[in-house]
Amino acid sequence: MKDIMIRHIEEGDCEQVHQLYANLQVYCDTLQLPYPSLETWAKRITNIAEGCFCLVACIDGKIVGQMGIEICQRLRRRHIATFGMGVHADYRGRSVGSELMKAMLNTCDNWLNIERIELEVYTDNHAAIALYKKFGFEIEGTAKRYAFRNGQYADAYYMSRILDISKRSHSLLEN
Repeated sequence: MKDIMIRHIEEGDCEQVHQLYANLQVYCDTLQLPYPSLETWAKRITNIAEGCFCLVACIDGKIVGQMGIEICQRLRRRHIATFGMGVHADYRGRSVGSELMKAMLNTCDNWLNIERIELEVYTDNHAAIALYKKFGFEIEGTAKRYAFRNGQYADAYYMSRILDISKRSHSLLEN
């Protein structure tokens, strides 16, 4: 297996991220709309809001995955982060999602003092649900008719991981 490099997104990544989310198999698993414009992605990448981080996974210089992390800005919820991610269909099952998750969890656990991480995932996205469970996320509930996707409503699970502070990792290599 080729090495996966995780890094922060850069302005020059716009075209590759645009191509990643233009893929039907990627955007159908997210809240993205089909046919995203290059300009839309350029704005997202150059105007990342405070409290937001964007990582990309690269293999041989090609972006094969992306993850956005957002820290809640409300004063009483600053211990919480949410995230969303996409992995290129041709690179699924090759640890790209796992490497993005490890980087995100290390950042949240050891640098941002995040104790709760939340996400929503479509109930039919079995691979993603398995990935999240592998990293300690649990299903907390179901949102019926969560989003309109491909001509019909789709349900989603609310999932979270609450950090047991006594088990906080102290190394990039422990996750």
